[in-house]
Amino acid sequence: MDYFFHILVVALVYTVFALSLNMELGYTGLYNFGHVAFFGIGAYASALFSLLGFPVFFSMMAGMITAGAAGALLAVPALRLSGDYFGIATLAFAEVVRLFFLNERWLTKGPMGLPGIPRPLGIPSGVSGLSVYLFLCVLVAAAVFLFTRRIARSPFGRALKVVREDEYVAQALGKNVLSLKVRIVAVGSLFAGLAGALYGHYITYISPSDFTLNETIIVLLCVVLGGRGTDWGPVLGAFLVLFFQEFIRFLPIPVDFGRVVAPLQGMVYGGVLILLMLRRPEGIVPEHRS
Repeated sequence: MDYFFHILVVALVYTVFALSLNMELGYTGLYNFGHVAFFGIGAYASALFSLLGFPVFFSMMAGMITAGAAGALLAVPALRLSGDYFGIATLAFAEVVRLFFLNERWLTKGPMGLPGIPRPLGIPSGVSGLSVYLFLCVLVAAAVFLFTRRIARSPFGRALKVVREDEYVAQALGKNVLSLKVRIVAVGSLFAGLAGALYGHYITYISPSDFTLNETIIVLLCVVLGGRGTDWGPVLGAFLVLFFQEFIRFLPIPVDFGRVVAPLQGMVYGGVLILLMLRRPEGIVPEHRS
């Protein structure tokens, strides 16, 4: 049961992560290949504040704000690029952030990572606090889900979808396309930071190896598989991908092939992502278009 609770906690963290990306990719059509950077910024900022002695909830809020501010700062220059160039810029940003975590040992302890990150509400580390942390993650994921759903149904959300379909039409309707994009990247980054903070305070240890391109591929797969631009698609995608990932652990793989499992897993995820975009871009839950 404890192992099942652990999978649920990680799936809920990735649900928040996927919902944050869906605001950019699903609602606005922005292919942010560096979304993991804000996941990492939120995790590191929250961990560092809490290790300095600040209350955990304050630290998590600080992590969210730091990630949101970083997203806004990146968006202003990067969104002046169009199409694939924006994706390349975000991918490069994610690698710069990872290298910062790896090399700035005075702050992040480099490859050794940050151990001993406290949990909120005095929740004990290890399996003894699993059920309470699971309840916390359910509340957070539900709140983020309701918030993103409200955005999708608001005039702001409808304007984002017009931008996604045709920027020139949005401009003709008097919308400031750059402003809309910057705001949604900032909001998406803020919630990615929240997901990162949840992850860091749950695992109680983070390192640069937790925030690689593989995590970007996984969260993209969650959104595209479930159904981008929908309410429930990213939630369904996150649970399917995370449970499939755990299922692989129990396959009878020979010991000699153990070292190639992780690279093969990344290749499989990337291949599935490409096939989905080509064959079923609407995902499992198609977006309702009125």
